[in-house]
Formats: sequence, structure tokens, C-alpha cells
Amino acid sequence: MTTPTTTRERAANSAEDRKRASRSKRAMQLAEAASGGWKILLLKVVALGIIDALAVYSILVLIQSEQWVPALVVLAVTGYANWIYFTRGHLPAKYLIPGLIFLFVFQIFAAAYTGYIAFTNYGTGHNSDKDSAVSSLLLSAQERVPDSPAYQLTVVEQLGEFSFLVTDPDGDVELGGEERPLQPVDNAEMDGGKAVGVPGYNSLDFAGIVANQQVIADMAVPLSDDPNDGSLRTPDGSSAYVYLSKLVYDEQADTMTDTRTGIVYADIGTGAFTAEDGSELLPGWQIWVGFDNFVRAFTEQSIRAPFFGVLIWTFVFAFLSVATTFVMGLFLAIVFNDPRMKSKKYYRVIMILPYAFPGFLSALVWAGMMNQEFGFINVVLLGGADIPWLTNEWLAKFSIIFVNLWLGFPYMFLICTGALQAIPEDLQEAARVDGASAWQVFRNIKLPLLFVAVAPLLIASFAYNFNNFSLIYMLTGGGPRDASASVNVGATDILITLVYKVAFVGSTADYGLASAFSIIIFILVGTISVIAFRRTKALEELN
Repeated sequence: MTTPTTTRERAANSAEDRKRASRSKRAMQLAEAASGGWKILLLKVVALGIIDALAVYSILVLIQSEQWVPALVVLAVTGYANWIYFTRGHLPAKYLIPGLIFLFVFQIFAAAYTGYIAFTNYGTGHNSDKDSAVSSLLLSAQERVPDSPAYQLTVVEQLGEFSFLVTDPDGDVELGGEERPLQPVDNAEMDGGKAVGVPGYNSLDFAGIVANQQVIADMAVPLSDDPNDGSLRTPDGSSAYVYLSKLVYDEQADTMTDTRTGIVYADIGTGAFTAEDGSELLPGWQIWVGFDNFVRAFTEQSIRAPFFGVLIWTFVFAFLSVATTFVMGLFLAIVFNDPRMKSKKYYRVIMILPYAFPGFLSALVWAGMMNQEFGFINVVLLGGADIPWLTNEWLAKFSIIFVNLWLGFPYMFLICTGALQAIPEDLQEAARVDGASAWQVFRNIKLPLLFVAVAPLLIASFAYNFNNFSLIYMLTGGGPRDASASVNVGATDILITLVYKVAFVGSTADYGLASAFSIIIFILVGTISVIAFRRTKALEELN
């Protein structure tokens, strides 16, 4: 027998049904919002469209340079990303793919490419392939043939690229560019026996030739696929003449012969055509050299001596930077953590001001203040003294440590202040009750507990100062220069500034050697960090 439903119960049930319907509707709205709707879909299509366009462009460039494996990798990753984002589910992958791509491009690829360069001779004079080097050598040694006939010339342009439309003395019309040998043209527009235009190209008038005269004058259009046949060049943009190289390349023998001296240069596997007396024709080409760059770093006297000097100074600089800033920061933290200190918050603001300014700007300011002739320190503080703060080897090293102390102690002051305030007061009170002195409390309680918190930060600070490029480069530039070294190195250079100078400073750049130095830095910093972090595990027992 069922009990009759009262009006109050029916009203309660109806209210409950309305709440349930409202919650269901709200859940559907949230689900629809989470799925994105048409706006998110449109944004997704636009974003992936841009990414796909960049990917297609990259693939075409890679295919043109015959780099098939990278092209297939880009195609596969792009296809996989489109499949992930245009299908339901796969929520973790939707969030992970962007991060993984950036991780690969900016970290894994950069590190792998640096490692690859370290095993090549890539640098000034060896930055292209062999075919490009042969063409460059032949072009650089070209001279105009004295009895060369004049070719009537019209300079034409297509998509920003210039070409020569020439009419030879026999009346034949040909078209070619810097990397495209002359080819016959049948549908050229003629004017008085001279080709003046060709479909798909824009003919340059006098004003256009004048505006691009340097580019046009530097052009060399090969007569044929054989570089020994010479090329056409123009001095005025209206006539072209045959130029032949003083070097002759024998593809069968793989030699380059200087027709003026008769010297034969051969490919002996060093990445350049080399004569019997050891002289080379540059530019050469990039080749795989194995561990030669690492061997040079440790065995070649003109590189080994400055390298080990820089290595020792790098360790000294990093250690002293961490030690001095930590001691100064800890001292100030203890002083300003004393409850008897008045107006602590104002003093703390003043203490962290050096940390608030960009480090490279502060280094530039200090470089001006330490100038030997008109710096503020010599002229004002020392009454016109002539102290070479930045040009004497030992004074320059002292100046670097001092400026880095001024820049770094606020950071140590902040972390030590936080660590000291986190130490329970009960432990210190118990030690005082047991008769411990202030020094014993600090040495046996505060300092061990402090190291638990700051030891990882000290390791990170050491790794940072090991590669503190901006301070060294802005303050001393690595100087004073070591004239006896075959690489550009100074007394205050650390490893990272040495790498920069070897790669980018001076008339010659040796990217292979610089990359080898980079790998050495990575191994050193990684090894030290692993060992130090393992040692810090012993501090965890204090907790």
C-alpha cells in the first residue's frame, strides 16, 4: 500500500528536480565551454594554419638543399600535431606537444648541433661545401679576357633576383643568373637585333641599373656548367664580357692549378686545396675532423697554455664570487635579523638596490668609474691617482671580484634572511639554556640548518658565475690581452668569454674549436653540479 504524496512533498520534489535540471544544464554549458566551441575551433584552425605554412616553407627549403631526413622529421611532427589537435581526446598530448617542440628546437637541437660542429673544421674559410668553395675560388681569380667579344646586355629581374639577358655577337639570345648558366631563349622581345625583354621578367631601365649597380657589377653568370669556361660580367649594365679564372679546376684529378705560377693545389683531406709546400687556397670547405679540436685545445701550446690559464681563473672566479657574496650576505642577514636593530625594513630596501638594476648596466657604470684616466674612483675618491684598475692583470681580477660582490650580495642577503627566519626559535632558546654561547649557537645550529636551505642555491650560483658572460665582457672585455696566445684571450677571460671570442671576435672565427670549448664547459659544470648535489643529500639528515 502506497502512502499518498502530500502537497509539501510534491513541492520539494519539484524543487529538487529543478535544481537537478539546473545543475545538468550548467554542466553541459561547462562541457561546451571546455570543448571550445566554434571560436576555439576557429582559433585552432588559424594557429595551425600558420604553423603548417611555416612547416611547408621549411620542408621546401630543406628539400631544395637536399636535407631529406630533417624534411621528413618536420613533415612527421607537423602531421602528428594536426592529427592530435583535430581529433577528440588526447588531452595530455595537446598540452605537451608545444612544450616538447620548444624543448627540442631551443635545447636539444641547439646542444646536438653544437656537438656536431665541435667535430668539424667549421669557421672562417671553411663554412660551405666543396662545390661552393670551388666556384668561389674560380670567381675570385677571374680576369677579363683581353679579346673578349661584347655581349649586348639587358638586366632583368624576377622575384627580386637579377639575371642577364644577353645577345651574343652571332645574334643568339641567352638567359642566366649567378648560379644558373646561360640557356637559349626563343621567345625574347627584340629591338634592333638586341633582346630587351623576356616573358615573366621585368627589364631594368637606366634608373634601376643605377640603383642596383653594385649588385649587378658583382654578378658573374657562368657560360656553361663547366666553371673553367668562364663567366660573363658587366662594368656598365649594357654590355657584358667574358672573364676567365687564373685558376683551373681539374675535376678528375681533384686539383686546382694556378696558371700564372704553375703551382698545383690538391685536396689532401684538410678541407682546402693544398700545395706541396703546405700553402692553402681559401676559402675551403667544411669537413669532419673528429676529435682534432679537442686535441688542439689540450696539446697545441699556443692554445693549451691560455686555455688552462682561463680554466683555472674560471674556477677561482666562480668560487670567490660565491664565497664573498655568501659571506657578505650572511653577515648582513644576521645583523638585520637582530631584534635590537631599528628601522630594519628601510635598511633592507637599501641593501637590495644593487640587485634591482640590470647587471650589464651596472657593469658598464663600474667600468666608467674605474677608468684609469677620468674614472670617478681615481679622479674624485683617490685625488687624481693613476691606478690601472681594468688594464693591470691582477687589479682587473680584483675589480671583477669586487664588482661581482656588489652585484651579488643582495641575492645572498635575501635568501639568508629567509633561511634564518625559518629556523625555529625553540632550538636556539634550548641551546642558550644549556649554556651555549652565541658563536656555538650559530656554528652548531644556525649554520647547518642554513645550509640545508641555501646549499642548492649556492651550487646554482656557482654554475651561474662559471658562465657569467655579461660581467666579464662589460667590465674588462676579458683583457688585458695575452699577445702570446694564438687565440683571442685575455687575463680576465673565463671559459664562456673565451668561447665567444674564438667564435665571433676578430678577423677569423673558429666555430669548431669554440664548440669544443662549449662541450668542455658543459662537462665541467655538469660534473661539479652532480657531485655537489650528491654531497648536499647529507644535509637532509639534519631535518
